[in-house]
Formats: sequence, structure tokens, C-alpha cells
Amino acid sequence: MKNTLWGESVAEFFGTMVLLLFGNGVVAMVVLFGSGAPGEVVKGGYTNITLGWGLGVTMGIYVAGKISGAHLNPAVTVALAVFRGFPWRKVVPYCLAQIAGAFCGAALVFWNYRPAFLQMDPALEKTAGVFATFPAFPTAPMAGLLDQVIGTALLLMLILAIVDERNQPAGNLGPVLIGLVVVAIGISFGGMHGYAINPARDFGPRLFTVAAGFKNNGLTDGSGIFWIPIAGPLLGGLLGAAVFDYLIRPHLPPR
Repeated sequence: MKNTLWGESVAEFFGTMVLLLFGNGVVAMVVLFGSGAPGEVVKGGYTNITLGWGLGVTMGIYVAGKISGAHLNPAVTVALAVFRGFPWRKVVPYCLAQIAGAFCGAALVFWNYRPAFLQMDPALEKTAGVFATFPAFPTAPMAGLLDQVIGTALLLMLILAIVDERNQPAGNLGPVLIGLVVVAIGISFGGMHGYAINPARDFGPRLFTVAAGFKNNGLTDGSGIFWIPIAGPLLGGLLGAAVFDYLIRPHLPPR
């Protein structure tokens, strides 16, 4: 039975929501229940964060994979439209579903941990980083942009390598391997801007922080940094897909 665009959008919504439940959830665990200062990621907690995000990606792909292809990321959707013939008429609905799913995932995490948030940060002034990403060097936004471009380029190049039938077909292990790619990117490229590598993963929760009244949200607080984890991943995704398609894929053996 052919999937409808509505069904595909619903799958993207719930797949992305699951991704954010695990991703924002693990950051909340580390920040709210660690032993560091309020809002500080404690020693050892970053490993948990990278693992949580990787597992979230894996579980989200298993939720949506057979219905929508489990893009869960506008950078993936746009790159597939440019390089793999994904219908452009589906790009906006997919992206809106992803952003909405990310928003709702963040909202559920906040609802679950609301007492802990209010105990640690009653005025909601310093914990928006549980949900959205922020630059390590606020005065050097281009450093964060470069980080997002490189990280997402790696993500798309490796996703295309993993799913390419002419390479080494991953089968049911595909979601696990893609989750491990996210873990690897987080371990290696997570410091400069929180490795969003996904505009929906960042913008949906950032919209939630605005709605929930977080002061340091990166959107209405005057910092203007919200565009970096949108533009960087979109550009990086196209770059990584181009590298695979033009420099690697032509050398794969025929089917």
C-alpha cells in the first residue's frame, strides 16, 4: 500500500519526537541531576549525552523508517531532494512535521522534569541549553557555523554511504549505524556549537523555550544565534552529499 504524504508526515513527526525525547531527556538528566553548578554539564555527563542522542536517532529511525524514510532532519530532506530525487513538494511538509515533532518532544521533556527545572532555575534564565544549542564562543559565530557545516557534512556523507546498496548494505542495522555516526560526531565535533547537525532538532525546541518563557533562548534574547544551527546543517548536508555522490559513489562497483 502506498504511503500518503499525511502518513509520511505523521511518521516524521513521531520519529523526530522520539529523537528529541531521548536527546533532550538525556541532557536534562545530566544538567538537572548532576553534581555540578546549575546549568553545568558534569564530568562524564557528556558521554551520556552523545550516547543518548545516538540512541535517540536510532529509535526515531525505527519508528519512521518504513513509512517516510525517517529523514527526521531538514538537512537530510533537502539533500535527498537535491541529490536523490526526493519530491520537492514533500520537502516543506516533511520539514514542518520534523519541527513540530521536535517542539513536542522538548515540551514533553520539560513537562516531565518541570519540578527539577523550577528548583534549579526558577526564573528559567540559564537552562535553555537543555533544549537548544548555543555557541562556546559567542563573539565568534563563524566558528560555530563552521562546526555545524563540518558535522552535518560528515552526517550526510556517512548516511549515504551506509544506505547505498552498491556499498555494503546495512539492512536492519542501518539505524544503529546511523545512530553511531551521530555519537561519533558528538564525540568529535560537539564542543563549538552543541552539534545540532539538524535544523529541526534545534529550532523546534528553541521555539518551545520561547513559548515556555526561557530567557536565554537564542531567539528573542537579542543574541541572534538561532540561525547558525539552521544554516550550517543545511549547507553542510549539501556539501557532504555532494562529496559522496561526486567523489566516492562513482567508484563503487555496479550492482
